[in-house]
Formats: sequence, structure tokens, C-alpha cells
Amino acid sequence: MRTGNEPATARSALRLRFWLSVWGLLWAAFGTTVFSLVGRPGWAAACGVLFLVVLCDLSMVLRHLHQGPHWQPGRNIPPYEPDHGGTGRR
Repeated sequence: MRTGNEPATARSALRLRFWLSVWGLLWAAFGTTVFSLVGRPGWAAACGVLFLVVLCDLSMVLRHLHQGPHWQPGRNIPPYEPDHGGTGRR
């Protein structure tokens, strides 16, 4: 059933994003190491920057996972209405 507010109530697949970040972190570390040993400083720097970006993303994903069901609700929890910025008073 479509309600028209799907972009506001969309849920992120945080566990999938976590494992993809771990995979990217491993490859970026591998690339940094190999390119450093082979003597390609430009590629090593690019992989190092990618490593830092993936590390930041991974920390944000872990933070959201630890915040609980607000960010990672279970399948049995229906989507909730987004906060429209009101003060709660009518």
C-alpha cells in the first residue's frame, strides 16, 4: 500500500550497509598497502582517502544500529509518520 510519503518514512538496510562497509574497508586497506609497496603513491593516497571515507560511513552505520529500533525497526513494526517539525501544541 502506497501512502505517498515513502521518502520520508523509508528505512535503511543498515546491516547490509554495515557488511558492505566492512568489505570496502578491507579492500581499501589492501589497496593502500599494495600500492604503497609497489611504489604507486597516487593510488595509495586514493585508497587511503577511500579508507577514511568508508571508516566514517561505518562509524555512522554503527551509531545508528546502536540507537535501536528508531533507526533499525524490525519487520513487524509498521512505518511511522515523520516528524513535521511541530512543537507538539495545537
